[in-house]
Amino acid sequence: MTTQHNIDNKVAVVTGAGTGIGRAVALALLKAGYSVALAGRREELLQAVAAEAKAAGFDRALPVSTDVSRPDSVNALFELTRSTFGRVDLLFNNAGVGLPSVGFEELSFEQWQNAVNINLTGSFLCAQAAFRVMKAQSPQGGRIINDGSISAHAPRPNSAPYTATKHAITGLTKSISLDGRKYDIACGQIDIGNALTEIAARMATGVQQANGEIAIEATMDVSHVANAVLHMASLPPEANVQFMTVMATKMPFVGRG
Repeated sequence: MTTQHNIDNKVAVVTGAGTGIGRAVALALLKAGYSVALAGRREELLQAVAAEAKAAGFDRALPVSTDVSRPDSVNALFELTRSTFGRVDLLFNNAGVGLPSVGFEELSFEQWQNAVNINLTGSFLCAQAAFRVMKAQSPQGGRIINDGSISAHAPRPNSAPYTATKHAITGLTKSISLDGRKYDIACGQIDIGNALTEIAARMATGVQQANGEIAIEATMDVSHVANAVLHMASLPPEANVQFMTVMATKMPFVGRG
């Protein structure tokens, strides 16, 4: 691996790095000069991201197969990152799952539990592991960016598990922000609406609205999300983007309808 960087050898961990928003952010961080641990469940996808970065001349990716819902797996991820790169400066806490659109009364306990395990407990475990490393390292400190969602503000129909976990992420973000102050650990949240990824491709064919109608929704290129995360990550320790919403300009979020 090369050791030339333009941002003082900073180290990031990106969860859910194999696809979608996580992949875009991981590649953007690598291109910006970060060393990046790529965490996700499917190692072949992580290896593909690392290979893409290497082909572009950015050979500082560390693929780590990780189940964020398991404490032992998360602890292994951060220990390997620390032992390989020396420290952790940034966590992009992105791993998450959605659910099929299912009526509230038809949701199974297993569907609810899976969303909570990955979206909420996984985010807590990764943030806590990052916090511990950031507190112990020298120089002390770092930054945690939690991936919320437009659903952290307003739900879509038939999305109770996902929406509940994303509302909970907001509370987690605020708590980490307070608890991290004395250790120079900043924490912010980015709420994303209709970034064009594999998951959001259905927007182009129509999704259910609050009034029951099916409508096509505007989307934006995922690169805008990556650029927003890079901006949040680039701030000095004394500054923090506490909450940011980046969304397709014409998506039906603001107002009634």
